[in-house]
Amino acid sequence: MQDVVLAMLAKEPAHGYELRRRLRAALGPLGEAMNAGQIYVTLTRLGKAGLVTSQRAEGLPDRPERRVYALTPEGQQRVATWLAEVNWPKPDLAEFHLKLVAAATARLADPVALVDAQRREVLRRLRDAQRAALDRSVDPVAGLLLEGVVLRLRADLAWLEACERMWTELDPTGRRAGA
Repeated sequence: MQDVVLAMLAKEPAHGYELRRRLRAALGPLGEAMNAGQIYVTLTRLGKAGLVTSQRAEGLPDRPERRVYALTPEGQQRVATWLAEVNWPKPDLAEFHLKLVAAATARLADPVALVDAQRREVLRRLRDAQRAALDRSVDPVAGLLLEGVVLRLRADLAWLEACERMWTELDPTGRRAGA
């Protein structure tokens, strides 16, 4: 979230409400659940890290004063570095795999039950993303993002099916049954 907020500030300084509006516009239906508090917490952290500065801007007669945030040179450098990184998709499935291994090794939970729970959540997200992608009012740029989300979730489902097949073939100690 921090890098995205920094990138949105790279265009021009803005107050938190404006940043939230930009992010929601950029993310389309995926941005609807974005909490305004997230933006302000992120801006506070970025300020403490020296990546943004802020100053009060006089409000209009019917609006209170607002803080306008701008990138520092360090913030501009971080945006440039972030944009140059090639790290998509992030390996969040590696964490889930470690959870499976740890749960099975310590006999804390049935790995197949964990896979099933994860599958239900991925299916829910896939259904929501597909529904949003079918919305004809979605901006084409946001639609492309939704298409990527749908494809990624389908790949995650295929991986979870592979995990289930493997864990089903293992005995409770994590070894192939009959080996």
